[in-house]
Amino acid sequence: MNQDTVRPCAAAGCVPPADWALVLPLKPLATAKSRLGAYAGELRGELALAFARDTVAAALACAAVARVLVVTDDPLAGAVLSAAGALVVPDRPARGLNAALVHGAEVARELHPDAPVAALSADLPALRAPELAHALARVPSGGRALVPDTPGVGTTLLAAAPGVALRPAFGGASRERHRASGAREITGADLRSLRRDVDTGEDLLEALALGVGPHTAAVAGSLAALRG
Repeated sequence: MNQDTVRPCAAAGCVPPADWALVLPLKPLATAKSRLGAYAGELRGELALAFARDTVAAALACAAVARVLVVTDDPLAGAVLSAAGALVVPDRPARGLNAALVHGAEVARELHPDAPVAALSADLPALRAPELAHALARVPSGGRALVPDTPGVGTTLLAAAPGVALRPAFGGASRERHRASGAREITGADLRSLRRDVDTGEDLLEALALGVGPHTAAVAGSLAALRG
């Protein structure tokens, strides 16, 4: 078994578990989470915002995280997540997910040049702060690391040590692209909440079984009531 999947790196070989800047991308709520449309109907946008609120809250509660930047042009999401403690960054490139993440990482390093930076999915409503800290503690010094999603196809976390370019390649089979670019893969049963992103109704049911944050729980409860 790969040692990296079962325990953190030795302190000398990993990024110190503090001062991380996390960059979360969020589409305008009117277009976010389109695959949830058939399941959530008119509550799809509310669910997308609830996911982001619970993800941001868990990230800010993580002892290894110093700041959270959300890249979005949605005015409602921006206001709500700013009030929750995130730094909201406009999507000035407006050229898709990876360009937004590169932009957010550049802003993070302009503010704190020596900080490690990670891209985190904004749809992790069951995220636990200790699991996030455990993953960040395994990022190699001078390198990059990824956490795959539950199906093992995509990526929920891509992290880069200080001075290392993030080089995001999200979308579709991003796990293999990130691995091929040299990022170390981090997996394990202790990262279930970090791996469970939500794109479909089935994903949401799995996240609910893990235990979601209060904002997602509230919207999911409304959805359950509407569905009878």
